[in-house]
Amino acid sequence: MSQLRERLHSGDIIVAPGVYDGLSALVASQAGFEALYLSGASIAYTRFGRSDIGLVSMTEVADTLGAIRERVDTAIIVDADTGFGNALNVQRTVRLFERNGAAGIQIEDQASPKRCGHLDGKTLVSPAEMVGKIKAALDARQSTDTLIVARTDAIAVEGIGPAMERADRYIEAGCDVLFVEAPQSVDEMRSIINRFGNRVPLLANMVEGGKTPLLSSAELAEIGYRLVIFPGGLTRALAHCMTAYFASLKQAGSTTPFRDRMLDFSALNALIGTPELLAEGRKYDPARYEDLP
Repeated sequence: MSQLRERLHSGDIIVAPGVYDGLSALVASQAGFEALYLSGASIAYTRFGRSDIGLVSMTEVADTLGAIRERVDTAIIVDADTGFGNALNVQRTVRLFERNGAAGIQIEDQASPKRCGHLDGKTLVSPAEMVGKIKAALDARQSTDTLIVARTDAIAVEGIGPAMERADRYIEAGCDVLFVEAPQSVDEMRSIINRFGNRVPLLANMVEGGKTPLLSSAELAEIGYRLVIFPGGLTRALAHCMTAYFASLKQAGSTTPFRDRMLDFSALNALIGTPELLAEGRKYDPARYEDLP
């Protein structure tokens, strides 16, 4: 996990795709990504078929994180929303997520119940309350390798100027990564980097159809970002595929028209490592131990 901290200060920009369960994390890891982003929004979308409006609990995120960590070794940055309460709740969240394998933990300055950073109608806690949460998170972590990511949603609520002032305070509080959510132009993105880029690594959030211009990782690196997340991209792709799949199945009464867009039984088992798992199980077959004293 210390490698993530080191990478944020050297080399190419880190691209962290959004994941929401063991399968999505496994496939992303197999594709070669060096970090993953466990998206609270994507958990809400896929597990509950609901919007990102603060419905997912701390323990639901922790359980998902634990299941992913059991399957992959890739660094995981975890969306912890508001920390699920006050500063003491933040500390409990940090301890639990760190034990379950988080390499980074993101908290934001929205008031509860929070909502997606690209939805309207957000409300904020005071800058002082958020500073207290950041300090609580730093005090709670067991290892400095666990990164604390501070996010401000103030652009949409108070404007770019107050958002910058909040970000200044969050850096002074000691956050490891700064996330200024939902800048609305490349000029705003550049102004954020110009003000903070030499002080702390900056995270960019790419949301298809959101408020921020959708740029490539190369373009974001040119501006000065060190980390980019695509938190809901997979879920939006999956929803598109699901819509087409179910429409095809309903019309045809068979999966045959969709077969060229599916893995078959063997291919899926190869992807998830079924042969290796069965081989591991055979090592402990009772028949091997029946004649042992």
